[in-house]
Amino acid sequence: MTSSPAEPSDLLAPLDLAFWHIETAEHPMHLGALGVFEADGPDAAERATALLAERAADVPGLRMRIRDVWLPAGGARRVPMPAFDALEHVRVALPAVDFHATAGELMQRPLDRDRPPWEAHVLPGADGGSFAVLFKFHHALADGLRALTLGAALLDPVDLPAARPRPAGPPAPAASRSPLPNPRGLPGLARAAVTELGRALGIGASVARAGLGVRSCAALTSSATGTRRTAGIVLDLDDVHQVRKAVGGTVNDVFIAVVAGALRRWLDERGDGSEGVEPRALIPVSRRRPRTAQPPGNRLSGYLVRLPVGDDPLARLRGVRAAMDRNKEAGPERGAGAVALLAEHVPPLGHRLGGPVVAQAARLLFDVLVTSVPLPGIGLRLGGSPLAEVYPFAPLARGQSLAVAVSTYRGRAHYGLVADAAAVPDLELLARSVRDELEALVAVCASPRDGVRQVTGLVTGP
Repeated sequence: MTSSPAEPSDLLAPLDLAFWHIETAEHPMHLGALGVFEADGPDAAERATALLAERAADVPGLRMRIRDVWLPAGGARRVPMPAFDALEHVRVALPAVDFHATAGELMQRPLDRDRPPWEAHVLPGADGGSFAVLFKFHHALADGLRALTLGAALLDPVDLPAARPRPAGPPAPAASRSPLPNPRGLPGLARAAVTELGRALGIGASVARAGLGVRSCAALTSSATGTRRTAGIVLDLDDVHQVRKAVGGTVNDVFIAVVAGALRRWLDERGDGSEGVEPRALIPVSRRRPRTAQPPGNRLSGYLVRLPVGDDPLARLRGVRAAMDRNKEAGPERGAGAVALLAEHVPPLGHRLGGPVVAQAARLLFDVLVTSVPLPGIGLRLGGSPLAEVYPFAPLARGQSLAVAVSTYRGRAHYGLVADAAAVPDLELLARSVRDELEALVAVCASPRDGVRQVTGLVTGP
């Protein structure tokens, strides 16, 4: 059904439209997060269900559905859902022995596009000592930070510390030479058009160069089936900081290098072989300021990094750090990873008609998604039950077999892995490889008297 023309503030942004139109029944485009809570009583899961439904009714962003509009042609907007019933979005599953087994089945089910595109599934623990909640938000509704804001509104209220002033950013890098005219010498509208065209052409050229001379990783871009499985692993954040301090760089560099090493171990152990493989990892970069809930929708760019699967653990980390430093020097609006920004150059009707074509192109752009979602350092609760673990899940585009997301929470790093169940039946092996890679990094960075710290907390699906 098509609604009347929309106010500009209601319209989906170009990237929101892209996510909305590339979705298919076999390849849903929703984010997820599996939170595991310590039950504070036998009725904890029941109370959590009632609280989620009650609070969801008071969150305006969760009452909005997405409807097509006449103008602009091909556009869509968010509109309030008539007779919104939160109980249609908050559901209770049967008691689960393995939360990840159930989460995988739920992640493969598309959201109802006729209703506000989100769900919360309460999973009671079979032992009664814990329960989990799987949150699902469509990527057209929210990026990672926006989803965090919406999810936090459903948990128990907390007093967040005041935001710190943001320091001034580094000066913009010098513009590279271009065959296009110098924009400074042109009138306003023409100058803007040439600038945008130059940026689009630069990103397109970078995408083309990124795919040259790289051995494709069939295990990551095989024919996907639309089935899903999830796994999660918890690492000690002190170990991550120990490695970072020894080698330099950022915590995120260590997170990415751990994925690179885990892929090497996984490919070799499953018999595919890692020699000559350089998976292209897309690292999303948020263009939204922290703790900013508005405007809704996606504010994303990205970096593209060839993961150094070969060599030893330290060489992999140094390679990741060098690649990320180059990306940051260029900025999030340049390079192949900024391909998401090309959505801004496509008219709404182009997104609607070209969605199926764009959906097929993901495997040509990158092999694996590696993203991080920040969480507040304070303890979170739902109905008084403390949040013990939280695993973020990213969507899989057509042709993609694996996505990795990382969240830090209360001194631990939680890796959430989503995979096509048929293409990656051994996801638990990859999860164990994440743990093994960090142990290897700690071993080479620690002094002999320190030894290797024990990294625990493996949780996987079946």
